[in-house]
Amino acid sequence: MSKPSYAIAPVQARAIWLRAQCLDRGAPFGAGPEATRKAVEHLGYVQIDTIHVIERSHHHILHTRIPRYARADLERAQSLDKSVFEYWTHALSYVPTAHYRYFMPAMARHREGPRTAFTTVAEADYAALLKRIRKEGALSIRDIEEELVEKTHPWDSRKPSRRALRLGFLMGDLTISRRAGMVKTYELSQRHFGWPPRPRPATEGQFAQYLLDRAMLAQGMASLDSICYGNLPMKARVAELIAGRVRRKQLIPVHIDGHAAIQHWAEPATLETLPAREGPPLVHILSPFDPLVIQRKRLHLFFGYEHRFEAYVPPAKRVLGYFALPVLAGDEIVAAIDLKADRQAGKLVMKQWTWLAKKRADTKAAIEAALGPFERFQLGGAPADDA
Repeated sequence: MSKPSYAIAPVQARAIWLRAQCLDRGAPFGAGPEATRKAVEHLGYVQIDTIHVIERSHHHILHTRIPRYARADLERAQSLDKSVFEYWTHALSYVPTAHYRYFMPAMARHREGPRTAFTTVAEADYAALLKRIRKEGALSIRDIEEELVEKTHPWDSRKPSRRALRLGFLMGDLTISRRAGMVKTYELSQRHFGWPPRPRPATEGQFAQYLLDRAMLAQGMASLDSICYGNLPMKARVAELIAGRVRRKQLIPVHIDGHAAIQHWAEPATLETLPAREGPPLVHILSPFDPLVIQRKRLHLFFGYEHRFEAYVPPAKRVLGYFALPVLAGDEIVAAIDLKADRQAGKLVMKQWTWLAKKRADTKAAIEAALGPFERFQLGGAPADDA
């Protein structure tokens, strides 16, 4: 017999998610390099993206939760402390090194059956590349001089070695030891992380447990779709784990009031301490790749807002703008602002401001106040003491 599902008011559901995403308080992780490690471990992943009309998404996401965040903190976490590494989740992301073993099965699958795009990488060329890195140290594509070829994809490189580097990365032989913008430096994983011993790969059951635990921590209440985002083949295994935890009363079935057909689950402690709204609402200018935004269906269910990512939409068909940023005020997404960094002039340009909720003078003033430290961060300035 299935357990009854408890209805959660929409405002409470939003509060649970915002608390889990650490967006309901000012500086939940503190400051400095250790704050970056804590933030990535709590969120589970921080997505990387190439678009640079404002600061790239990985820095933006961390700054949202670490007001005094410095770009050098992430560089240190990746290259010196080695507490985070890059790999594919639903997209290329920073992931806690403590979770490396959960991605090793994916690395093994790339080794056993690489995608068609990598079949042109000759074994001898790949072995020579690894030998060079082993002998000379970490290198980027810019360190490799070779005859250029025609691109087979608009985002591809004319250097054949780039494909070999990517293959080594996906198989786990190589890791990205440093990133300067979008230029990646590759190092032997064994040497970068200082193994032995190399971590033991997670089993399928352990990976399912990892997905469930990650969702409970970073989402507060989660559905099967949100738990398995980017890992849809794991739904059956995760559903088995959920059923077991419900039987043991470690999870409680819940749903958002008015949406009983979309089943969620939450831990008892989450429901025992429902967040209460205190003080003036915090304002966050979010990246479109923020963990709160990236799962579009979940965002719409919780906030009634369906974000439009229009960077690849023809200008005449755009509604919110090329790179619109959702604005979270308290527990409501109230606006979307399309900004562009004019780095030469040293300012942010407001290209479009779209209200999604009733326009209020106090809300507008709060957003404008938040734009000050946001602009300083975007343009590379030091964070304000009161940020």
